Amino acid sequence: MTDLVRRARLGDDAAFDELYERHVGRVYALCVRLTADPARAEELTQDVFVRAWRKIESFRGESEFSSWLHRLTVNLVLDRQRAEGRARARTRPLDVMLAPAASGPEGARWVDLERAIARLPERARVALVLYAVEGYAYREIAEAMGIAIGSVKAHIHRARTLLLEDLDR
Repeated sequence: MTDLVRRARLGDDAAFDELYERHVGRVYALCVRLTADPARAEELTQDVFVRAWRKIESFRGESEFSSWLHRLTVNLVLDRQRAEGRARARTRPLDVMLAPAASGPEGARWVDLERAIARLPERARVALVLYAVEGYAYREIAEAMGIAIGSVKAHIHRARTLLLEDLDR
């Protein structure tokens, strides 16, 4: 456990502020990928850090702080999505967030991919992002989403199929 985390666990606001600055970008990016909604991702990012502040004493240092925060983020986003009863994927354009990366043909393909991912059905998108982007194992995704491993595989297969269809247009 780093000194910064140790100090934050003891209630040092400045130490927690430093942890926030170091990790806010990655947490926000994960929230955007899971929700496909930049405004919602900002709100969830703040909620993640509020929860992290409240639960930091439960961090035992058995893993990296970033891994603990990543898991906390995924759990919070999935919990909120279940609680709000979302049945469809969010499809807000990601133009504003991706504009700097959208220069040239590579940037245009990246924007197309991000938009295609944003249009996926929610469960397919979440399973694909956790698997292909975040590197979760099927078992971890199944636990996080509260579904069977076979369902995770089906969602990922569906996401890939829909992405290929969307990008071939």
